Amino acid sequence: MSETTLEPSASPLPADLPALAERARAYVQAGVAPNTRRAYRAAWTDFAEWCVLRHLDPLPAAPETVALYLTDLSASRRVSTLQQRLNAIAKAHRASGFEPPGRDARVRAVWSGIRRSRGTAQQGKAPLVTADLRRLISHLDSGPGAVRDRALLLLGYAGAFRRSELVALDAEDVLWAQEGLRVSLHRSKTDQEAAGEMVGIPYGSHLETCPVRALQAWLQASAITAGPLFRAVDRHGNIGIRRLGDRAVALVVQRACARAGLDPRAYGGHSLRAGLATAAAEAGVAERVIIRQTRHRSLSTLRRYIRAGTLFRENAAAEVGL
Repeated sequence: MSETTLEPSASPLPADLPALAERARAYVQAGVAPNTRRAYRAAWTDFAEWCVLRHLDPLPAAPETVALYLTDLSASRRVSTLQQRLNAIAKAHRASGFEPPGRDARVRAVWSGIRRSRGTAQQGKAPLVTADLRRLISHLDSGPGAVRDRALLLLGYAGAFRRSELVALDAEDVLWAQEGLRVSLHRSKTDQEAAGEMVGIPYGSHLETCPVRALQAWLQASAITAGPLFRAVDRHGNIGIRRLGDRAVALVVQRACARAGLDPRAYGGHSLRAGLATAAAEAGVAERVIIRQTRHRSLSTLRRYIRAGTLFRENAAAEVGL
């Protein structure tokens, strides 16, 4: 960040300075997504506690300390987790005016060795494609909780919504159109400045898996006309007023998988989004059309799902007469 000095036409009075400083801190905090702040805080706490137990200084940390920390954690943590810890350590050091120890050649050498030894492939949740979703829907009953789950699963799948996007929706964010639904996203992982996006949800070809009709059924059953779109439903069928947390999306998916005879441990909230991308690729949908629905910022990330979807449709071994 450049050291640009702003010169207002009139200098603020001394009494105004604490209030301005507090507002500045609030803007700095707003520049980082809440989930990212929580993740960094947890990662830094883990590193600091590790150091304290070994009588080492966490700030500023010696490069040898960070190298040993990474080595210790590498036996039980994923490479992606270690990367997050490194990022948190670097951020804490920069915020305190220290050089991030991860830039040291000794730390880089250890980190390179860990990545080479452990591999960097991400082990995400398995995608739920359309056939899987039909299976899940067929095992839901007709109670209020099941009506909500059906709407959440189908809308989450058709819109390729992230968990946080899905639970942040209000009834006012859904506009009904002749072709289906127009869903307004006010903020997402790739839209931290809240420019907003519109996602189209078309009517389904089959009544039982139509996301538009499923949402209509949920709104009629819940009598929701404003506020949080997806809310808690207790075991007696009573519908609450508070919105679901993003973790609840994973629980809905896993519960539905268990009922349908799928291993719930293999699936999560991201399975809906990944499943839509995978199924669309399998159906031959063009990349530009898929990415318009999934809103991926990185084409390389999307192509992981496209490769999975075209694994057997575009396969050289299938064309050589075996």
